[in-house]
Amino acid sequence: MKTFLAEVLGTFLLVFIGTGAVVTGGFGGALPIGQEGIGLAFGIGLIAAAYAIGPISGAHLNPAVTLGVFLAGRMPAKDVIPYWIAQVIGGLLAPLALWVIVAGKVGGHTTGFAPNGWDPAAYGVSSAFLTEVIATFTFVIVILGVTSAKHTTAFAGLVIGLTLAALHFAFIPVSGNSLNPARSIGPALFTGGAAISQLWLYIVAPMIGGAIAGIIAKTNVFEKD
Repeated sequence: MKTFLAEVLGTFLLVFIGTGAVVTGGFGGALPIGQEGIGLAFGIGLIAAAYAIGPISGAHLNPAVTLGVFLAGRMPAKDVIPYWIAQVIGGLLAPLALWVIVAGKVGGHTTGFAPNGWDPAAYGVSSAFLTEVIATFTFVIVILGVTSAKHTTAFAGLVIGLTLAALHFAFIPVSGNSLNPARSIGPALFTGGAAISQLWLYIVAPMIGGAIAGIIAKTNVFEKD
């Protein structure tokens, strides 16, 4: 139960801080410059969660990360689904909290809760899908590398958070840079419309990327002897 609650809290912190930068922080309306602020918000949110609850659950905060960790042979199968459930719950609580906050906004409202999505007028679905697969692979392979027993460092949380921020800097214009089904599900459900119709990509593509990273990590090809 402690592990389950840690993943709920950690995912909540990540999604609340990151999407809050868009919904109430105003960075979403300042693109492309605003993507740096959004990237830093998600990266710092992840760092905060990693150091807060990492010793309890490993701070996966992401079903794609959990899948990668499992396929790398670093967690038992029985824990995978409970982790996924906890992460989705945390990802749902974040837009719920933002909804309550925005409800108190004087003279205004919001029409969205920072859902991920691609703009067909800019990039096609194939570009968004490939971006999510490759960027998630990159993110998860970094996580599996810096948390390997042979590579463990006290700065793992910082490295992982900065990697997430950098990926946001690069790929927000293409796919919105989710890399995390739990980050995408809650905001999409609270926003509705096109966010729901595009949600499938932000579930399928990150899971593929995380799975590839886990399978490669299982070979120990990137571990020192």
